Amino acid sequence: MKAQFEVWRFNFPTKGEHPVVLLSPSDLCGQSIVNVLYCTSQRQSRNPKPYEVMLNGVDGMDWETFCDCSILWSVPSAGLFGRRGIVSLERRRAIRSKVRDIFRLAATD
Repeated sequence: MKAQFEVWRFNFPTKGEHPVVLLSPSDLCGQSIVNVLYCTSQRQSRNPKPYEVMLNGVDGMDWETFCDCSILWSVPSAGLFGRRGIVSLERRRAIRSKVRDIFRLAATD
């Protein structure tokens, strides 16, 4: 069973294999298509951009990895493989905040 904020691997047709953060709600993670956030897995020599959250070993990464919160990717759930872990509570909060801010999902307009 897959759950929201788990870290998996996915082979993007144009980007290759990368870690992803599962963003679909846990009760929808069994669907054939799920929403994920793309992560850059190479070692970083820069600070995160305003739309990125830095993940690390606590979150299941081998080294510092940027999670891009500016684009939601819809991918086939059958294509997810190699579960890495789950995003820590602190970074889950940071991801939620970034997604709300980027997509202007405030509680009221």
